[in-house]
Amino acid sequence: MSVNESNLERVLRILIGLVLISLAVGEPRTMWGLLGVFPLLTGADGYCPIYRLLGWSHASATHWI
Repeated sequence: MSVNESNLERVLRILIGLVLISLAVGEPRTMWGLLGVFPLLTGADGYCPIYRLLGWSHASATHWI
């Protein structure tokens, strides 16, 4: 699998994933934490399978992080 996300997008996905997962641990407990797993994993890996299906790639975008 090749990287299809820019560095900025990867950082934002990881942060959003961590915030959503923290909602499942804190009070009040919600199911949003389950949705946080996808952005966390795709941000850490740099590969988004949905982008692959749509034929998108942001890896060649300007990297300023």
